[in-house]
Order: sequence, then C-alpha cells, then structure tokens
Amino acid sequence: MPALHSMRLVAQVLTLSGKVAQRHAADHQPQRAVCRQPARQHHRLRALTAQSSAPSASTTGSGAATTQSPEIEAAEVEAAAADARQNGSPSFSNMKVYGLQEENWEKAALSIVVVGASGDLAKKKIFPSLFALYYENMLPQNFKVYGYARSKMNDEEFRDLIAGSLTCRLNDAGDCGKKMDEFLERCFYQAGQYASEDDFAALDKRMADGESEQSCADRMFYLSIPPNIFTTVAACASKAASSKCGWTRMIVEKPFGKDSESFQELSAALYEHLREDQIYRIDHYLGKELIENLTVLRFANLVFEPLWSRQYIRNVQVIFSENFGTEGRGGYFDQYGIVRDVIQNHLLQILALFAMEQPASLDAEDIRNEKVKVLKSMGQVRLEDMVLGQYRSRTTRGTTLPGYLDDDTVPPNSITPTFAACSVFINNARWDGVPFLLKAGKALANKAAEIRVQFRHVPGNLYRNKLGLDLDKATNELVIRVQPNEGIYLKVNNKVPGLGLRIDTTRLDLTYKSKYQATLPDAYERLILDCINGDRRLFIRNDELEVAWEKFTPVLKEIEDRGVQPELYPYGSRGPVGAHYLAAKHGVRWGDLAADDE
Repeated sequence: MPALHSMRLVAQVLTLSGKVAQRHAADHQPQRAVCRQPARQHHRLRALTAQSSAPSASTTGSGAATTQSPEIEAAEVEAAAADARQNGSPSFSNMKVYGLQEENWEKAALSIVVVGASGDLAKKKIFPSLFALYYENMLPQNFKVYGYARSKMNDEEFRDLIAGSLTCRLNDAGDCGKKMDEFLERCFYQAGQYASEDDFAALDKRMADGESEQSCADRMFYLSIPPNIFTTVAACASKAASSKCGWTRMIVEKPFGKDSESFQELSAALYEHLREDQIYRIDHYLGKELIENLTVLRFANLVFEPLWSRQYIRNVQVIFSENFGTEGRGGYFDQYGIVRDVIQNHLLQILALFAMEQPASLDAEDIRNEKVKVLKSMGQVRLEDMVLGQYRSRTTRGTTLPGYLDDDTVPPNSITPTFAACSVFINNARWDGVPFLLKAGKALANKAAEIRVQFRHVPGNLYRNKLGLDLDKATNELVIRVQPNEGIYLKVNNKVPGLGLRIDTTRLDLTYKSKYQATLPDAYERLILDCINGDRRLFIRNDELEVAWEKFTPVLKEIEDRGVQPELYPYGSRGPVGAHYLAAKHGVRWGDLAADDE
C-alpha cells in the first residue's frame, strides 16, 4: 500500500508540475503590450487557488504534501463556478483552461471595435459571440463594444440592430433579459469612412473617453469587411486608433488573397502598419470543438499515436458538404469558387493539424511550426488529381431547386466550380504513399464536415470469407464529425449475437450531445476569446498561408487559363460522378457515401 500511495503521489506531482510549466510558458510569451493581459478573479477563486497551493496537513514519511481528491476538487471548482456566475466573474474552470492572468483585470479597459458592424457576419456571428462571452462572464469588467461602418445611425439604432440576433442559449439562468440590457448598454456606434484617418481619430477619441477611468486600455479590431479594404482600414486604425499603452490586435477574415501574388501583396501591405504578433488571421473552422479536440485525441491517447502513420492508415478524407446553394450570394462566391473558399483554407488547415508531428509544446509557435512542415512536405496539387463540379437545377416533388446559374447574382455563363475534390500526398516518412482526399461542395444531399480515417485491411484475415467483397466491412474507420451532431466514432467488425457466425459493422460511438450536457460554444466565441487572451494557436501564421498558396496557385491558374468546364450535378445529389472515379483511382471509396452513413 505505501508503494501504491507513493506512485499516486508522484503522478499528482507530475501533473501539477506540467500545469505549472504550461502556465509559466504562457505567461512569458512575447507581447507588445506595456500593460499585462487583462483578467480578474473572484475572492472565492483566489481562496481556492491559495488552498490548492498550500501544504496539506497529511504528508508522507518523506515530507511531501498530498493533494485533495479529484472528487473534492471537482466539487469546489463547480461551487466556485456557480459563485462566479452569480457574482459576475469568470468561472474557475475557464480561468484554468485559458490561463487568464489576474493582476490587471479590474484595472485595464478593453475596447472591441467591429469594423463593418452593419454587415451580415457581424450581426449573425460576431455580436452574438461577444454577448455569449459576456453572459458567461468571460470578458473583462471594463469592456466596451464599438461598431464602425459607413451607415449613419446613433447608438440606440445600433443597439436595436444587433439586439434581435442575441440569444441566451448558454446556461440560461433566467436572467437573459437583464444580461442583454447590460450588454447593449456597453455597445456604441461610430459612423465613418473606411479610408478616413480623421474618422478613425474620432473613434479613437470616443474610445479614450470610455477608457478614461482606467490606467491603461487594450484594443481589439475585428475587420468584418471585404478584403480589398483590409489594408486601408489597417492603416487608418493603426495610425489613428491604436492603444497608447496596451496591446492592439486585429482579427482579419478570409479570403487572404486569390493566389500567391495577391496574398503577398496583401501581406506586405499589412506589415507596413502591423507586426505579425498583432495580426490574427481567423479561420473559424479551427475554432470548432472537434478540430481543437483533434490534437487531444491524437497526442493524449496512446492507442492512436502508433496507428497514425502509413503502416496502418490506408487513406484520410477531409469532407465539407452543404445542402444549400449560393441562393442570392453567388456574386461574391463567383469571384473565388469552392477551391479558394473552402479547400485551400479550411480543409488544408485541418489536414495540417491532422498530419503534423507532435509539437515540442502546446505553445502557438510550436504548433504552427509543425503545420508549416506538413504543408511544405505536401506535393503540388495537380489538375489530373482534381474533379470540379457545378450544381444544376432539379425538380423534385413538384418543387424546382434552382441551379447555380439561376442565381441572378451569378454571371450567366460562369464556369466557377461549386464542387471540388482532389487528392494530395505528403512526402515524409510518416505519410509517404497515403492519399489525402479533400472534398467540398454546395447543394449536396447532406450538410456535414468530417474527417474520415480509413485503416488498412487485416493481413491474412481469418474472416475474409465472411466479409466477402464488402469494402465497408473490410475497412475499420475512425470518423471525427465536426458538424452537425458533433462526435467521434470508430467502425469495427463484430459478431452478430446468436447461433452461427455472422459479422456486422458496429460503431464505438461518442456523440457529444449524449455524453456532455453543455452546449458547445460557437467557433467565433472561442476565437474571439483567444484573441483577447493572446492565444494564437488557432489562428493562421503568414508562412502557413504562403505555403498553402504555393501548393494551389499553379493548378488554379491552369484551370482558369484552360477554361476547364465543371461537371454538372443535380441540386441535392451526392456530387459529380467524377468524384467517385477519383477515389477509385486510389482503390478507396468515399466514407460518407457508405450505406451505414446515410
């Protein structure tokens, strides 16, 4: 028993040491800010922190202190979290997860500026996410939100504009209306031109008035605007509205250019006014719960790491499908197409996270260094390994579903693809010879985003006569479903109960909504909070995009120069037939088309 107690003690000490080391690394990341990052902590939480670090009355013979049981700690954390929600401070669990700092939470002000505040993205995603963070008490006490756009309106009109999009879907404790009113009182509007330094100076003055009671202020700008005015706004904001003593950060939405050349121009223009550590290039798919869980699944579970290579994995599929078309927004989409809009950014980022080597730490730079290595090891995307499609109209049950060219905002003879699938290879020791199949499309049968890992067949399988030619039964498959119905499941073969020997495919299933009661936060909530906290792990670094564009620009140019015609597919179908031939070329089939996945 003493030996067992000692082993438990060593494990507890190692766990605590690891947490302290991670906090130490996070606290010493280079920051521009003179003031430290804002955070606040309730008195009850401080007391709990002190208790957890104080020596216990019970010690071993060597004098080492024991720690409290996980059950007691969990109960105290939950009690503190409830107390924090009631008294308006961040929950203890979130404080621990995000490593929020304590000293200046009540002293520093935070001004959040949403540039393009009257647009759809701001109304549908940004303001609801900010309110959700406020509702969960995850924003500093002294924060204010400023909308900036060309539209003329006063503060009250602005509040009315965004109020309709706010909901209390997270842990509604019955005080939704009160919280909403409090949040809206912190929202203000400043009309101005995007290219006017004077207008941004007026915004600066208004923010300074709101920050006057605090010794220092941090400022975050969210550029929810078309890419052609990114650099103009960045120039005006950095010159006229930057924080004088705290940090200034800018979240930049995709697209980050249309090819290597335009990306380099955009990047160079941003660097004239901002440093790399101030630029937060957002890809909201990296904020999805299951994408962030990807590294946990792989690096925190010994069962997966030995299998994560060409020896055991036959192919990897990253799939994104929507069951609706452009529907009035085709004019914007037609400038980019599905390859630029989804595959070159969302899917390629997921691929890099999936395939990277274990980073030296969870530090943002270590993770992004490994992602860049993967992208550099990837071969060029070739036209012969790509299928392009465009959805056409379809009549079903007396209803006509419009085709892409039926959208009034789309040019009548457009050949812009609304569907694309391609295969790529990563030329390194881990993944040599394993095809990575990327597929994305609009107006398909289902809405889904998922990663499918198909394993190699069992060599010398004793039950091959029972499996026959059924490729699905012969293939074990790990599925990470990003949306909808977030979950992870593993398809394995299992004996059907009863006399005789019949084999069937069974799921070992972790569906989030059945396991966890909590509502998953929106990706924008996570990413906005990460930006405020200076956590860059889920944002894209400049060299990642540079390599990504290098891999896709030649094939995109070839498609446009040759005027490649996309294969037509009916609205609501499974996509063009060519996609099936692409998978068959590598001796596999699309996992999302299997009978048990319908």
